[in-house]
Amino acid sequence: MVSLLYMVEAVVRVAQGFFDDQMIDRVIAGLEESRGTLEPALKALHGILHFYAAVDRKSNSMVNISVWSSLEDAKQMDKLPEMLALRKVFEALGVRFEPNRNYSTLWNLS
Repeated sequence: MVSLLYMVEAVVRVAQGFFDDQMIDRVIAGLEESRGTLEPALKALHGILHFYAAVDRKSNSMVNISVWSSLEDAKQMDKLPEMLALRKVFEALGVRFEPNRNYSTLWNLS
């Protein structure tokens, strides 16, 4: 049975980058390599509920989607040294990042 749960403070954070199509293999390799340093750093943060790193071959884009207990918790990503270092690595590969966005959750399906 599927239930709809209403959430008061949860925040969905979206970081999105675009790259040229010939870069897809390098971007995927970089995302896979980044897990070793990023995963422990993320697990140490307060309020993180979920984190996803993903690519879309059709739009030549990558996203990091994370779900947080609050906006304050989500904003920890703005200063996370491991994330800031990885951003520089991906920019050196030619990834062009959109501004990060934090969405207030209205409801979810679980």
